[in-house]
Amino acid sequence: MSEQELSQYIRAAKTHLRGLTDVRAAFAEVRDAMLAEVDAIGDLRASGGAVIPELDYAALANDRVSDATRAEIRHRGCAVVRGVFDKAQVADWNDEIGDYIARNDYLSKAREKAGIDKYFADLADGAPQIYGLYWSRPQVMARQDLAMAATKRFLNRLWDVAGPMGDEFDPDHDFAYADRTRRREPGDTTLGLSPHMDSGSYERWLDPAYQKIYGAIFAGHWQRYDPWKATFRTQTREYASPAVCSMFRTFQGWTGLTTQGPADGTLSLLPLSQSIAYFLLRALQDDVADDDLCGAMPGRALGASPEWHGDILHGLTSIPVVEPGDTVWWHPDVIHAVANEHNGQDYANVIYIGASPVCAKNAAYVAKQAQAFLAGRSAPDFAPEDYEVDFVGRATVDDLTALGRAQMGL
Repeated sequence: MSEQELSQYIRAAKTHLRGLTDVRAAFAEVRDAMLAEVDAIGDLRASGGAVIPELDYAALANDRVSDATRAEIRHRGCAVVRGVFDKAQVADWNDEIGDYIARNDYLSKAREKAGIDKYFADLADGAPQIYGLYWSRPQVMARQDLAMAATKRFLNRLWDVAGPMGDEFDPDHDFAYADRTRRREPGDTTLGLSPHMDSGSYERWLDPAYQKIYGAIFAGHWQRYDPWKATFRTQTREYASPAVCSMFRTFQGWTGLTTQGPADGTLSLLPLSQSIAYFLLRALQDDVADDDLCGAMPGRALGASPEWHGDILHGLTSIPVVEPGDTVWWHPDVIHAVANEHNGQDYANVIYIGASPVCAKNAAYVAKQAQAFLAGRSAPDFAPEDYEVDFVGRATVDDLTALGRAQMGL
């Protein structure tokens, strides 16, 4: 699609959406409600209270998570699940990834291919130096671990999967989505990510499935919008580009390999699952040009900027201190960011692992991903850097358990 065609497409979509309700009044109502939530978050932070829900893996595994905790996760759109993996196991994984990087001279090869991944190019702090590795043994082991599967099963079940043509996805079975790893050294100032959402940029206004997902918001009834209703979620189509996730994820997430928290250049979240209503209606206001969606661009992360969304961004809250083996999860509509500076004393390392349940959309992707795995190529959603084709120590089919094979569609 050319730039001119996209501009016309945006104009037409905005004309349609603006005709569904009084968007000025609808936005004013949403803004008031979200700012009240943001103020409450600020008060909770000031009092030392926990803004982001936390639970222990043991409670999850033994079905002892309270209804109140489940409700809080649905309200906040995020959670920290502690103790999914044993600390000693995670320490070994962290060391093994470091050895894998050094043994195969990854950094020299990465410098030769710098700039291939453009996904974060329009965010204020530029492209993060995240390692374009997908098939190290620790990454594969963590994805196929039974504790990880149980954690994702719990999270998937927070969704209402019923749809007009049957269940949108199977909450009890998950496909593996091969993502990258982050290794951020103390003192680093290059890896910041300004606030954004993934899983589509302008698509959230233009794609027919997204319009149906957010139908209540666009019709001026944001209170009726259910972020956990899966209907049409697996029908969305994203603009293809390096690092745009084309699988449906119930939660984005990562597994901590090292201790990290608010001072360590790590993750912040806007912990409000319904804040997408503010975001969508903001772009339909009169002060935004008819061919603009507050800066949304095809094939890019959807940025949340001080220019357009400054009042709600005061709710951004750093994750608490997490330990090796803890996991962090957030709803695909939740705004998140990575701090500009790592002021801690140790590396802030993670493996990115989200929850991507079994459904037709994800099965189509997994078939392509399996071929990339077998050849050691980069995962299909990402820039074709293909570092690992000849890497020593790369995981192979022999490293997969029966669950791992199923998750990979093999």
